Amino acid sequence: MEAVTWDAPDADHPARRAARASMAAVIAGGKEEWLALFAPDALIEDPVGPSFLDPSGEGHRGLAGITGFWDNFVASVSEFRFHIKDSFANGPCCANVATITTTMGDGSTMTIDCVLVYTVDDEGRFTSLRAHWEPDRALATTTKPDA
Repeated sequence: MEAVTWDAPDADHPARRAARASMAAVIAGGKEEWLALFAPDALIEDPVGPSFLDPSGEGHRGLAGITGFWDNFVASVSEFRFHIKDSFANGPCCANVATITTTMGDGSTMTIDCVLVYTVDDEGRFTSLRAHWEPDRALATTTKPDA
């Protein structure tokens, strides 16, 4: 299975380019490449609101917060697969309707149905990444490998 399946409009747009670069860096485990996509005071909300990933619901802001998000969450996943079902790009934003499948080191998987909203500055760097998904729905999809 491909790491990215793009079944959506793909006309060139700065936020869509940044979103694609973000997926490529995540898939490749390219922490430095991924961090370079963010403006200095950028904000990640993944998911938006309080969750087990962000109990305060305030998100992860700036290079230190975004680095922590990578180290604590992105790096814990062995494999990412992205299926982009639709994509809307206008103004400084791109909203992708997606399904992300994660595989952990033990082989367990989780499927996250989400809407990812990327906003970029004039240089094409993210000022925000807002992932709208419901943790309880995603956790309910968790599968464990056969023992």
